Amino acid sequence: MNNPYKVLGVSPNASDDEIKKAYRELARKYHPDKYRDTDLSDLASEKMKEINAAYEEIQKQRSNQKQSNNGNYNGGYNGGYNGNPRTDSSSNNAEFAHVRQLINHGNIADAENILRNMNSSMHTAEWHFLMGCVLLKRGYMVDAQNMFDRACGMDPYNTEYREARDRMRAQANGYGGGYRTTQAGPTYCDCCTNLLIADCCCECMGGDLISCC
Repeated sequence: MNNPYKVLGVSPNASDDEIKKAYRELARKYHPDKYRDTDLSDLASEKMKEINAAYEEIQKQRSNQKQSNNGNYNGGYNGGYNGNPRTDSSSNNAEFAHVRQLINHGNIADAENILRNMNSSMHTAEWHFLMGCVLLKRGYMVDAQNMFDRACGMDPYNTEYREARDRMRAQANGYGGGYRTTQAGPTYCDCCTNLLIADCCCECMGGDLISCC
C-alpha cells in the first residue's frame, strides 16, 4: 500500500493523538454516507478504505515498535537511550556489524576510528546511527542527537533509529537543552561543532575530513 503517513497527511514523527485527529478528520470528509446517491459514492468508498487501511497499518507498526522497545531497551539514565546498538539489527555490512560489537564492548575509540575511515559512500543511515552511539558514549549529547535525527531522516521507518532519537529528545527535555557539544581538538573544529559532525563538515568544506583539524 501507499505510505500510510502520506495517506493521512501526517509526519512519521507525529504523535498518536495527531494521527488519530488526522484520521477522524479524513473519515468525516470522505465518509460514504455523505456521498450516497451521488456520482462520487464509489470514489468516496475507495478513499475511505484507503484511509482505514493506512490508520490500521500505522497502529500496527507502532504497536510492534513498542513491543520491540520493551524487549530490547532496558536501561539508560532516567529512561534515556544508553547508546548500545542492537547486535541483531545490523545490515549485511560486516564493518557495521563489527562496529556494533565494539560499541557494546566499550571499545569506543576503535569503533569511531572505523566509522571515520569509511568512504563517504558508506555514510548511510546506519553509519549516522552508529556515529550517534559513539558520540553519545563520549558524552556529546547534542551531536549524538543530530546524528540520530539524520539517520531517521534517511530511514524514517527504522524502529531502532527512531527509538534512539525519541529517547534522546525526551531526555533532552529533562535537562532543558543543557547538553554539551563536541569540543575543538584533534578530531573536531569549532566552526563545525554545530553541524552534523565530520560527515557534514566534509560535504560543506569540499574535502575529506576537516582540513583545519
